[in-house]
Amino acid sequence: MDRERMGSIRLILTRALALSAVLCSAGQSPAPAAPARPAAALMDYTNETQAQKDVRMKWFREAKFGMFIHWGIYSVPGGEYKNDKGYGEWLLEQSKMPVSEYAKYAQQFDPEKFNAKAWVKVAKDAGIKYIVITSKHHDGFGMYRSKLTDWCIKSTPFKRDPLKELAAACKDAGIRFCLYHSIMDWHSPLYTPRRAYNDTATGTPDMNEYQRYLHGQLKELLTNYGPLGLVWFDGGWEDSWVNHKEYSKNLYNVCRNLQPNIIVNDRVANGYGDYGTPEQTIPGVMSPNPWESCMTMNDHWGFNKNDQNWKSSTQLVRNLIDCNSKGGNYLLNVGPTPEGEIPQPSIERLEKMGKWLSINKDAIFGTTAGPFRNIPWGRCTQKEVKGSTILYLHVFDWPANGKLVLPGLKSPIERAYLLTDPARKSIASEPSPAGAFLHLPAKGTNESSTTVVAILKGKPEFQDEVINQAPDGTFVIDATDARTHGDTIKIENKDKRDNIGYWLNDNEYAEWFLRADKPGNFAVMAEIASTDDSECEFVIGGKSFKVAVGKTGSYDTFETRKIGVITISGPGKQSLQVKPVKSTWRPINLRTITLKPE
Repeated sequence: MDRERMGSIRLILTRALALSAVLCSAGQSPAPAAPARPAAALMDYTNETQAQKDVRMKWFREAKFGMFIHWGIYSVPGGEYKNDKGYGEWLLEQSKMPVSEYAKYAQQFDPEKFNAKAWVKVAKDAGIKYIVITSKHHDGFGMYRSKLTDWCIKSTPFKRDPLKELAAACKDAGIRFCLYHSIMDWHSPLYTPRRAYNDTATGTPDMNEYQRYLHGQLKELLTNYGPLGLVWFDGGWEDSWVNHKEYSKNLYNVCRNLQPNIIVNDRVANGYGDYGTPEQTIPGVMSPNPWESCMTMNDHWGFNKNDQNWKSSTQLVRNLIDCNSKGGNYLLNVGPTPEGEIPQPSIERLEKMGKWLSINKDAIFGTTAGPFRNIPWGRCTQKEVKGSTILYLHVFDWPANGKLVLPGLKSPIERAYLLTDPARKSIASEPSPAGAFLHLPAKGTNESSTTVVAILKGKPEFQDEVINQAPDGTFVIDATDARTHGDTIKIENKDKRDNIGYWLNDNEYAEWFLRADKPGNFAVMAEIASTDDSECEFVIGGKSFKVAVGKTGSYDTFETRKIGVITISGPGKQSLQVKPVKSTWRPINLRTITLKPE
């Protein structure tokens, strides 16, 4: 037994008394050897140092590729109910069927073809490093044998514990086993708000009692299913949870007290959690903070037999590369059938991803985010090795003229070759004012992505990226091109578009470099979202111009408005900075700035 596991077990035992109070309130009555301490005695892990967090997050950052599994009794109808064929795991909420009617699916759930080892083999062959499966989705049904409720797998004809079997198979294969667990619960009589269709619930909803029940479920899962890699919470967006920040903090600490090295995602809500979880989208720019993009292969998370809108294997490979090139992970979903099988179209796509990864694994695993801001032909990952930097250039669109531009790269390329070339025949390179050029062969070697390796001495150095004027004199300035200065300001993604957000401090600012060929006066048009009136200043060429930013109603409501006029006095390259006016600053979200000649 390794030290990490021994340490986890010791901490579990020492905190058992604190958690026994939780279990009593959830319906189970353990008999502790000493008087139970209150839950408040749990150690608070929310103030760990960055160094401590980095050690805990190391495996996650290196994993790159995970499998999401949405599986529950909602798979039984295959997405169909009455005249609608578009349902998935949200069937109960979307259809508003009575819970007593929904319960019939539990009586029909008997996945006799389920084979945990077969599932794990599919994942391992695809290059997947961790698996996240639903222990409980929003319908409240436990996909494991719980002692706290009968609304779980033990009340089905199947009766076996698929999580136990999958955890064992993952351990044997060297894959990290992880769990998705819903905070929201449409079935529990304790959860608020209680749904009108919940015709089986009795008594009065009580979120404090529900929180204890939820803690009891986590106690079962984190003590009976081996060391977990992470807990993937979801559903914590309703006011009954969001308005109680202590719920999130307590849930986070329950997990860390049971397994100190476990990772918790940000959907525990209220600002807690260890990493970000963009859904069905990939951020436009890289982030230094850990994150993971979760996506479906078709249009549903849970099994829908009529949904044949499958993404191509090429798109899936490119999504994986895109996430990794920006410092994130890719969590790709499968929705198994009620018989217990991963759908064949999912298996076929995973097989193709695995074949690509088997050849290109060096360009994914062990890499970090690439150094380029924008490259039109694909993406880039990198490694530092013995004083050199290896750039893995993932070419999606092979250049027709054979010239691959590495925009802004000043560093000389010592050597370049195709990763798939066993002879590693050198590819010629040359510098230019626009950046380095590589002279590629006539064709790539893979339709999904061909990897070109470029080796640099030391770390890559770049020319400043410059935004040029259009022929009519207009500048179009995008959030993704900004250099952000500060601890909280960052590029975030909303509705599949990037913006500058978390602009909380009035000493933080955004900066761009412009090349002016036609100086003069310019109207400032900005695409913004704000809850309050605010002011900022545009600083360029040593001059400052104050502009007013009116409120749009919310941070999700973007409007394009003329907010002022600035002057660019002379030609050439210059810095444009957008800074808060300290006395009148209120945070804004900013997508684009357009400077139009007046």
